Amino acid sequence: MTPPVDAPAPEPLRVALLGCGTVGSAVLRLLADQAADITARVGRPVEVAGVAVRRPDRHPEVPAELLTTDAHALVTRPDVDLVVEVIGGIEPARELMLAAFAAGKSVVSANKALLADDGVALHAAAADAGVDLYYEAAVAGAIPLLRPLRESLAGDQLTRVVGIVNGTTNYILSRMAETGAGFAEALAEATELGYAEADPTADVDGFDAAAKAAILASLAFHSPVVASDVYREGISAVSSTDVARAAEIGCTVKLLAICEKVAGSPATRSPSGCTPR
Repeated sequence: MTPPVDAPAPEPLRVALLGCGTVGSAVLRLLADQAADITARVGRPVEVAGVAVRRPDRHPEVPAELLTTDAHALVTRPDVDLVVEVIGGIEPARELMLAAFAAGKSVVSANKALLADDGVALHAAAADAGVDLYYEAAVAGAIPLLRPLRESLAGDQLTRVVGIVNGTTNYILSRMAETGAGFAEALAEATELGYAEADPTADVDGFDAAAKAAILASLAFHSPVVASDVYREGISAVSSTDVARAAEIGCTVKLLAICEKVAGSPATRSPSGCTPR
């Protein structure tokens, strides 16, 4: 009897990682720690082909042979199948994503600012190249929100999307309500605990929520909405007195992304609002 011939092992999916800060280093760790589960789900092993960073000496935890400062060369390498962009900001992230599309690579991004600013053009470039652009992590992190809007609810008529989309401001406002602390005190606590960036402007002034609102509105209403279309108001002017007065009338102060389709055109807002508990 002829012994069965073993099937050849599947080729690995080779990933180029752009950026290795807080998010990028977590991606590397998860790819290593959950390698077996990811292989079972994907149907092939996932390997890191390279990691593009500005200062390789700051990443001693990453094998030196994976590190490179030439991000453009990395995303266009023929042995790379998928690009994960976690640099943030507009440039060079946009140029690198376009280069990846042109080289036939699909891209996964968490870059809410870029997607809110130039999502239409990026989607068009990906479509022209016959590749995919995914960005579930750009809004609500690990909560599956964008794909249901894009796919599961594609045939529904949505008129309003409302939610808390920024964790930093949510923590600050919650601490102000719980302890009576002022804004500066609650922000200092959030920074010390690592919940706020060293420069918290994007969070506390509402830029982060506004970008997420633009992405949500674009998907929910099938209409291009950019961050500059969104009314934005942050929480830095919220005082402990404001929070206390809200509590007296049975309300709490939260920074909300409010996307609402009104007669004729979609409208989006991301104000700090008083909402019933």
